[in-house]
Amino acid sequence: MAGGADDALTAMLEPHAVAVVGASDVPGSFGWQMMTQLLEGGFHGRVYPVHPTRTAVMGHACHASLDAVPEPVDLAILGVPNRLLEPQLRMAADRGARSAAIFASGHEDSRAGVPALIDRLRTIARDAGMAVCGVNGMGFVHVEAGVRACGFHEPLDLVPGPVTFLTHSGSAFSALLHNRRRLRFNLAVSCGQELVTTMADYLAWSLGRASTRVVALFLETVRDPSRFRQALDLAARREVPVVALKVGREALAQEMVTAHSGALAGADGVFDALCDAHGVLRVDSLDAMLDTVELLAAGRRAGPGGLAAVHDSGGERAMLIDAAARVDVPFASISDTTRARLAAVLEPGLPAVNPLDAWGTGNAADTLYQECCTILLDDPATALLALVVDLTHEQDPNHEYAGTLLRVAPTTERPVALLSNCASAIDPVAAARLREAGIPVLEGTVSGLTALRAALAWRDWLGRPPVAPSPPVALAVRARWRERLTDGTGWDEAAALRLLADYGVPAVGHEVVDSAAAAVAAAGRLGWPVACKTAAPGALHKSEVGGVHLGLAGARALTRAYRDLETRLGPRVLVARMAGPGVELHLGLVRDPQFGPAVLVAAGGVLVELLQDRQLALPPVDPDRVRRLLDRLRIRPLLGGVRGRPPADVGAVALAVSRLGVLASDLGDLIAALDVNPLVAGPSGCLAVDALVVPEGTAVGGPR
Repeated sequence: MAGGADDALTAMLEPHAVAVVGASDVPGSFGWQMMTQLLEGGFHGRVYPVHPTRTAVMGHACHASLDAVPEPVDLAILGVPNRLLEPQLRMAADRGARSAAIFASGHEDSRAGVPALIDRLRTIARDAGMAVCGVNGMGFVHVEAGVRACGFHEPLDLVPGPVTFLTHSGSAFSALLHNRRRLRFNLAVSCGQELVTTMADYLAWSLGRASTRVVALFLETVRDPSRFRQALDLAARREVPVVALKVGREALAQEMVTAHSGALAGADGVFDALCDAHGVLRVDSLDAMLDTVELLAAGRRAGPGGLAAVHDSGGERAMLIDAAARVDVPFASISDTTRARLAAVLEPGLPAVNPLDAWGTGNAADTLYQECCTILLDDPATALLALVVDLTHEQDPNHEYAGTLLRVAPTTERPVALLSNCASAIDPVAAARLREAGIPVLEGTVSGLTALRAALAWRDWLGRPPVAPSPPVALAVRARWRERLTDGTGWDEAAALRLLADYGVPAVGHEVVDSAAAAVAAAGRLGWPVACKTAAPGALHKSEVGGVHLGLAGARALTRAYRDLETRLGPRVLVARMAGPGVELHLGLVRDPQFGPAVLVAAGGVLVELLQDRQLALPPVDPDRVRRLLDRLRIRPLLGGVRGRPPADVGAVALAVSRLGVLASDLGDLIAALDVNPLVAGPSGCLAVDALVVPEGTAVGGPR
């Protein structure tokens, strides 16, 4: 949204006059709930109930139709069934309403020659410049403004806070508003099917409010990718963390395509790349979302280093260590000085380590735990601290852990939290004391560790340098390849390798020939040993048709190989110099239907899809960002050299992938997929040994 559309959204969320269509004074009815939510939720503007047979509802004069309302309203809340949606929205638009909230599904049985109801509603709203919340949602609650467009029971005592929650799930909308954590929202929106107003619009709007310190998103899809990325950029500039729960991770979004890269990207890989590009903190459950939002809403930033944890149980400490390894939370490497200070206060037999089990017998636990927390927070390697205990009700003040953190938290600027391993055992009184003081209570081992990892990831993302743009190719090179990708000429490996080389991705020396004598001559120019591969049209995966001979060290071997390929697959072959030893990687470019081209780096060779070891990035990417992608691969140790083998030139790989990012930016709209498999990374550089380009619009699929 821009300009007037932004004004329409403001009119929706901060209205002065509201019409409630379908209002009722019958307790328990939908119309009664709409009025109750609006009036008792704190709205102080003008309210116009609309109902064809009532004269008054809840002390407000009732009007027979929107046409009878005495002024154009900022917001029309349409609590009507699908069959009445079109005439009511049309009437609201004709009457000058700036916005509407629609709860009904918008479903209508299809009729020949008649646009779908959803499309007709969208046309009405767009032509009128209206913002619309819905269809098929639960409305919104703007707690700061005291505005509720909601026909469902939500707590009436909500207190404004720093969290914006935007969701495609109506159940999640209600669940978070009913949370017992005292997690406070400034705005919560059930976006529904986003008739004209998208999650990106609400996100950008909320980021214009100083009160927004954390955003939580529950997404099924992204309907306005460009606007969504712009809003995420705004969040990054404002340093507002965005926590996202994206569902549909396992859904099969596309059929296997000809290029390996499409299969590797999967349904979810590009969304991961989007999160990485914009610093979005991804979680995979509502519990993890709540823990993460609560920790980040406290407003403290993690320092350098890792997690320091203090326990009252050796067994639960071991459980946390196991879980931290799975969740990828690093522990602080505390100094010898810190170990000595801990040893001085711990009972004999308790090792001074991190994570720390401080439980003993006969000690003043409140003093001991406070001292241990303070000592760990004094260590410069402690980025944040968690007191990891089951926050059960304690009658003995010596074992009262809430008091420990209440005394420790004011002494540091680093994040401090209580992590309870058993949510159902948490004492609500103790938890409330901590939360009232701004100390998060994390309600599960894995969900709590996810939150702590997110705090560390947010710190790291804020510390990233800006992307250093890679030098562009000459305009003539870009124009030539754009023409080549659209002229209908078939693509083969040689053309793909030339494309890579022109964009700065090192490619193996090669020649295409059509006779045995020409093959031997080419090998002499390229240098022995060589590979001999079929260049027959349509032979995309050559090894699967027996179209590859490798390591040919002389004219006789090459001639035999050529004769074999000529007999079975035709006379056209590609002769290429053999790459030296190295680690086989897979590079790729895939086209995401929402976010466009993405660059992929993965474990390569014949096990490319079996290993499924891959990372994706949205361009632009620079070598520093590529190194981080490489560091996340499971095969990363191979690049460092194992069993006496020399390390690969990781810098050369990083540069090659960044150049592929330039290619993606220049040509990605014309390429359905691109494979480089393998890219051989050795001690003196890297080489693209085999490549495949699938232009946009090329028929793909089928057996591989």
